[in-house]
Amino acid sequence: MTQKTLPFTKAKILEIIKDYPTPFHIYDEKAIRENARHFLKSFGTLNGFRQFFAVKANPNPYLIKIMKQEGFGLDCSSYAELEIAERMGIKGENIMFSSNDTPAEEYIKAKELGAIINLDDISHIGFLEKEAGFPDLICFRHNPGSLRKGNDIIGKPEEAKYGLTREQMLEAYKISKKKGAKRFGMHTMLISNELNENYFIETARMMFGLAAEVHNKTGIKMEFINLGGGIGIAQKPDQKPVSYEIIAKGVKKAYDEIIVKNKLDPVKIFTECGRVIAGPYGYLVTKVRHIKHIYKDYVGTDASMANLMRPAMYGAYHHITVLGKENAQKKHIYDVTGSLCENNDKFAVNRKLPEIEIGDVLAIHDAGAHGFAMGFNYNGKLKSAELLLRPDGSVLKIRRAETVEDYFATLDFKAAKRFD
Repeated sequence: MTQKTLPFTKAKILEIIKDYPTPFHIYDEKAIRENARHFLKSFGTLNGFRQFFAVKANPNPYLIKIMKQEGFGLDCSSYAELEIAERMGIKGENIMFSSNDTPAEEYIKAKELGAIINLDDISHIGFLEKEAGFPDLICFRHNPGSLRKGNDIIGKPEEAKYGLTREQMLEAYKISKKKGAKRFGMHTMLISNELNENYFIETARMMFGLAAEVHNKTGIKMEFINLGGGIGIAQKPDQKPVSYEIIAKGVKKAYDEIIVKNKLDPVKIFTECGRVIAGPYGYLVTKVRHIKHIYKDYVGTDASMANLMRPAMYGAYHHITVLGKENAQKKHIYDVTGSLCENNDKFAVNRKLPEIEIGDVLAIHDAGAHGFAMGFNYNGKLKSAELLLRPDGSVLKIRRAETVEDYFATLDFKAAKRFD
């Protein structure tokens, strides 16, 4: 079993806590940049490759700026995410807009920015045309149904709300061509946090085959194929990280065997990974408030699933390091909990850890994606700060912690007076 390491020491965290009370999220800038470069280098062997960072994974504008600097585009799924992209100076086809159950104003905003619009349903063709005007470049999201397996996070494809069936994909391209579209793309997103490289290679084969079928039946040649995201991270110490190189090599082989063989070359290859880019390099740091011994032993922290809800939502594993006790024997079994009035407010269940004492500081790993981003204010909990650990060891506050005044800031006090 390998040891999951941290980019900071207990002494460093105790120094940070003097200025920024727990809980907080802290991101390792150096590691994020190195991973981004490794990702682009590995997949750069694919034709016209472009990676769109999934803003939903971590929408902090400071991190978005890092993604821009490292050469990523952005995958946006809402008006606010489009606004983040615009404010960070990212426009045009460096934005992929993939949304579902989409309101008119989001399509209008995406079209104004010149984003690539990826439609999630065949009925959205007419809706988009009416509300924003039909673009020259259009993309559709494919859902293969029972032909592929999903997982607990995103669901089985045949039970997922996303995308078009194969038959609808063929019809959608025919309709779009009649409406004047001149450039075409294709997209899918089937799974989340998957560690099997072959899954992504098979997804590429599926999409390349569909592109060939669309061409044969409509005459349309794809300009790009977006293989989506979903590449997982090694959350448990005994798990092996995904090899970008293995995926890229397999996709290239499938490209040569299907795209090139069918004389459809060149087709650009896109991805929209988020979790694997930022997830492993973010940590939720929290302090132990209470130790409770009843039918089980509980460690009560000052964080809760309002800070990191994946364990409660999916039963997701997040490794926990007790700072200063990295090498101590793990001979105690605990549930590590927060203080919400919900029994699933747990970061770990039946987890073997060193003996924990009140005041200990815990680092919860792999919280750089879908951590702060999925936060909420249930029980009146206030969102915590986000910090950036710079390459020189300094710490930058990239989002302050909420205060009680923030909780009241959105109230309409004029309405309240009328209510009185």
